[in-house]
Amino acid sequence: MTLQLGQTAPDFVQDSTQGQIHFHSWLGTAWGILFSHPKDFTPVCTTELGAVARLAPEWAKRDTKVLGLSVDGLKDHAAWEADIAETQGGVVNFPILADADKKVSTLYGMIHPDTDPKVTVRSVFIIDPNKKIRLTLTYPPSAGRNFDEILRVLDSLQLTDQQKVTTPANWLPGQDVIIAPSISDEQAKTLFPQGWKALKPYLRLVKLS
Repeated sequence: MTLQLGQTAPDFVQDSTQGQIHFHSWLGTAWGILFSHPKDFTPVCTTELGAVARLAPEWAKRDTKVLGLSVDGLKDHAAWEADIAETQGGVVNFPILADADKKVSTLYGMIHPDTDPKVTVRSVFIIDPNKKIRLTLTYPPSAGRNFDEILRVLDSLQLTDQQKVTTPANWLPGQDVIIAPSISDEQAKTLFPQGWKALKPYLRLVKLS
């Protein structure tokens, strides 16, 4: 069964490069990003894990924990981390699940048999502090992910959880946002005293102070 937005992210216990992970306990009150890569010692995955490692300060600013997954074992993970450090300019600073029994990848629907029954596709799950799934993305094995986009969506989710707004296409932090349709103009006067620009009654742009 496909996991859907708003559902509770399934809990699990699995070994990782930083010890055994009891997922919900490990997340605690943080946001989480769980992402799978098809196989160790592959070129696209090597660049991806390097990119995630370099973004460590950005994850920390957003109180977000990242967790990788591969169906290879811990011994392969350890050797591969050395390759990543050598070629990508930094060490892997987050745990990678060793999902050799495919327990987690099956639980999260990360194996698409018509693509390859032996390895995972490039799945991404953003999970909030209430353990609810807030975003799902699935990339083919051949295409590396854009982690700037994943950061952008994380920023949008965190902002819109705090304020009665939504974010438009291609939004970046600091740009105008949209007043949520559920908010009347009278309510908006209290929430957004700085005023807003109404392109249509249902499309009200506001700059947050």
